[in-house]
Amino acid sequence: MVAVTVNDDVAVENSTFTAGRRGTGATVFVEKIAGAAAERGADLAAVASVAKEVNDRSRSFGVALSSCTIPASGKPGFELGEDEIELGIGIHGEPGRQRRAMMTSGEIAEYAVNAILEDMPPRNPVLVLVNGMGATPLLELYGFNAEVQRVLAERGVAVARTLVGNYVTSLDMAGASVTLCQVDEELLRLWDAPVKTPGLRWGM
Repeated sequence: MVAVTVNDDVAVENSTFTAGRRGTGATVFVEKIAGAAAERGADLAAVASVAKEVNDRSRSFGVALSSCTIPASGKPGFELGEDEIELGIGIHGEPGRQRRAMMTSGEIAEYAVNAILEDMPPRNPVLVLVNGMGATPLLELYGFNAEVQRVLAERGVAVARTLVGNYVTSLDMAGASVTLCQVDEELLRLWDAPVKTPGLRWGM
C-alpha cells in the first residue's frame, strides 16, 4: 500500500486541532489527476508520485460565515455572530486563524488569495477551485469566483482552468474555500482527461 497525504491548507498556524497542515480542496485535484494517470496505465508508484506532485503544487484557504454542526456533538463547533466571519477554517468544524467583522466578497477573495500566494508564489498557470462549504448557494459561489479571478489577474497569475461548486464540504457550513494548483502541460492534460464520476464529468 502507498499513502499520499494531502496537506494544502495554508491557514493552519500552530493549530491545536491538527498535526501539520490539513487537507482540503486540493483533494479534488489530487484524486482527479492521479485517477487519470491510473486510467492511462501508470503503475502504483507512478500514480502515487503524481498525486504527491499535485499536492506539493497546491494550496488552499477557507472562510466561514457560519459554523457546521458535527452529528456526534449535536451543536456548532464554534459560534459566529451575524456580522462576523471566520478566516482559515477547516472542513471538519475547526475554527479558523482569525475572526473579523463581515467583509465583502472582494475583500474575502483578496485575503484568501493573498494568503495562498504568500505561501506559494506561482511560476506556472494554475487550476482554480472555488469550493462551497455546504450551505452557500451556487450563485454566490460564482460571484465569489469572479472576485477570485479579479485578484489573480491583478497579481499576474495565469489561470488554466476553473472549477466552481460544492466538492469538499463541511456539512451545513456557509462559506467557501479557494484552492490553487500550479500545473505544467502534462498535469493539465491529466486534468483535462475524460472523467465520469458523481462529482466530475467531462470529455465522455
